[in-house]
Amino acid sequence: MVDDSYATDALVSPEWVHDHLDDFGRDDPALRLVEADRDYEDAYAEAHLPNAIGFDWDRDLQDAVERDVLKKGEFEQVMGDHGITPDSTVVLYGDESNQWAAYTYWQFRYYGHDDVRLLDGGRAYWLDNDLPTTTEEPTFSPRTYEAAGPYDGLRAFQHEVRESLDRDVPMVDVRSPEEFRGEIVAPEGSAETARRAGHIPGATNVTWSENLDEDERFKTADELRDLYESRGITDDRGIVTYCRIGERSSLTWFALHELLGYDDVRNYDGSWTEWGNTIRAPIAVDER
Repeated sequence: MVDDSYATDALVSPEWVHDHLDDFGRDDPALRLVEADRDYEDAYAEAHLPNAIGFDWDRDLQDAVERDVLKKGEFEQVMGDHGITPDSTVVLYGDESNQWAAYTYWQFRYYGHDDVRLLDGGRAYWLDNDLPTTTEEPTFSPRTYEAAGPYDGLRAFQHEVRESLDRDVPMVDVRSPEEFRGEIVAPEGSAETARRAGHIPGATNVTWSENLDEDERFKTADELRDLYESRGITDDRGIVTYCRIGERSSLTWFALHELLGYDDVRNYDGSWTEWGNTIRAPIAVDER
C-alpha cells in the first residue's frame, strides 16, 4: 500500500503492479510498464519485471550531443516505437533508488503526459522481496504519439536560477553533504563532470535519500512535510531542485510536487555539471 494522504496518485504500490503484470503484457496501449536505468546491462538486461519495456537513460532518453532532454519529436518517436500513446497509463521504475525513473517521470510530465506513475520502491524493493522477474523483452505494435508541451514551468534553466538568486527563491541541493560543502565534485565512482566544487549560494542541503525509508519506499506525506518544513522549505514560494546532472533532484521534485502537492517546483536539469563549469557563476563553499 501507499500513503493515501499524498497529494496525487502518482505513486503505485508493488502489490498493485504485481496484480496487473498480465495487463501490462497486452498489445492494447492502455497500460505500459517501463524500466528506466543508467546501468542498463546490469539491470534491465539481466532481469526485469515481466512485460516491462526497457529504457537505457543515456541511449533512449537523452540528446547525447547536447546533454539535454529529448527533443519533442525524438520523445514522440521513442514512445510511439514502444507502443505508448498519450492516453497510456505508464508506470515507471528503475535502478539506483528510482532516480532514473523519476527523471523519466519528470520528462513525461514535461511533455504533457498526464497519466504517468512511479512504482514505490523501484527495482531494488521488487528484487529484495523476491517478486517475479524475467529476461524476456516484450514487443508491442508501434503507435502514434503526439506530445504536448514542453511545459517549461517544470524546468529551471540556468539563467532562471541566476535570476532566482536575486529573488531569494528557495533552492534544494539534493547531493551528499560532501558535495554540498565542496569537498568532492561528484559521488564516489561517478565522473567528475564539473571543474569547481561547492553549491549555489543560499541553497539548502536536503539529500535525495532523505525522501526514502530504509526499504527505498517513499516516506509518508507527514514525514516528508516535516522533513522539508524543518529545513525551511514550504509551499508559499517557488522552489528549485538540483543535483549533479538532474536525476537525483528529479526524485526530490517528485516528492515535493507530486507527493506533497507543492505547486511551483522546478527541476534544474544540468544542475551542478552546468553551474560548476560556468565561468563566474557564484559558488559557495562551506568551511569545516
